[in-house]
Amino acid sequence: MLVKVLIDNIAGGTDFAPNNSATNSSATNGCAPGNNCTPLCGEWGLSVYIEFEGNRYLLDTGASRRFANNAAAMGIDLSKVDTAILSHAHYDHANGLAEFFRLNEKASCFLRQGAAENCYHTHKLFGPFAYHEYIGIRRGYLKRFADRIRFVEGDAQIAPNVYLLPHKDSVMSPEARAGIAQAAGLSVKENGRYRYDSFDHEQSLVFDTPEGLFVMNSCSHAGADNIVKEVEATFPGKKIYGILGGFHLYRYKDEAVYAFAKRLLELDVQKIYTGHCTGNRAFEILHEILGERACQMFTGMSIEV
Repeated sequence: MLVKVLIDNIAGGTDFAPNNSATNSSATNGCAPGNNCTPLCGEWGLSVYIEFEGNRYLLDTGASRRFANNAAAMGIDLSKVDTAILSHAHYDHANGLAEFFRLNEKASCFLRQGAAENCYHTHKLFGPFAYHEYIGIRRGYLKRFADRIRFVEGDAQIAPNVYLLPHKDSVMSPEARAGIAQAAGLSVKENGRYRYDSFDHEQSLVFDTPEGLFVMNSCSHAGADNIVKEVEATFPGKKIYGILGGFHLYRYKDEAVYAFAKRLLELDVQKIYTGHCTGNRAFEILHEILGERACQMFTGMSIEV
């Protein structure tokens, strides 16, 4: 299994890693840079390219066409991608879809059935007043690319040893997820009214590798620890080898991040690759608690499993 980060908040190059002890450790844990010196762009977004069992996958497309420029600089031909996946319906993961579909004429893109063009960031003003800022998939994309989009429900197997999983109410209720969304100011608009998001449009991409399950969830809004539990519940008895994605901790206070890191440590995931919406301070705490298990993601990062 080969994983390459096409875009992340941290700009870099395939010979460059941020000044971080986790990223500068060794090639064996997937955190060290390669040898090509091409500089790569970063942005607030995420896109990941995966090769697994003879197939090529693209998870998310960042906030613009920059992920495609980086892919070209990294020698990755996006026209050969077999399957695309959108982790959730936010712009910083979906706005490069048009560029991907322009470059690739064959691949379908899998979205969760709950995905729609209806996601907002709710800014409290004063009293009952709020400002709702649209942060969803670029309007019109779902109709424009309807022939390339496939919606999935429940646990879905999209290829041998490759799965898409929704959030599990048995692990965390929709009301509890909405509570997390309220704290983050994330909402959806339905029938002309706003409600806090329960992240029904979010899904985890899971690969069943010889090393164990490798989980990808690009923002982990409902909590990466809860997502690990959801995967454990879906595949009882299977070892979870790694998790990759943003953990949406950049606004959390230190004590909350420490508590989260300790919960993740107890779950005994061997490799944790995180970036995007995790935040610099949060990563420092994760690395303090999880040690070399925690690796900082960056644009151009390469992981082999």
